Amino acid sequence: MAVSEDAIQGSGAEPRASLIELLKRMQETHGCLSQEVLTKVAAETGLPLSKIYGVATFYTLLTTRPKGRYRIFFCKNAPCHVRGARRVLEAIVEYLGVQPGETTPDGLFTLELTSCLGLCAVAPAMMVGDDVYGNLTPQKAMAILEDYRTRERNEHAWS
Repeated sequence: MAVSEDAIQGSGAEPRASLIELLKRMQETHGCLSQEVLTKVAAETGLPLSKIYGVATFYTLLTTRPKGRYRIFFCKNAPCHVRGARRVLEAIVEYLGVQPGETTPDGLFTLELTSCLGLCAVAPAMMVGDDVYGNLTPQKAMAILEDYRTRERNEHAWS
């Protein structure tokens, strides 16, 4: 696998100052921040691999493992919990057949827990990719995920 030189060089004159942005671009290009990608970033930026690995594993939106096409970020913060997030999460786990941190066998969804989405006013909440959903019930969450599955099936039916 070749690491995108454009992504590294496109980070600006001082790549050390924009490491997170660089890692986001590398993840978009390669799907995840594998050991090979992180090693290449370290070599190109001159930063220690340990520092780069630390940043890559600290932020929820960065990942060192391959993920599903749609990453589901389910909020586990107190306001979501108080407003029924546990029931919604149980329904999602049952629907997808995976536990938090796992990817569905078809590679469509990865379910992840996050400490806060900043959507307390519409708790319980989740993000699917870049789309935000609030005031979730188990039924509403299932309908949202089924809509993604339907769209995926329709895209493949026409291709």
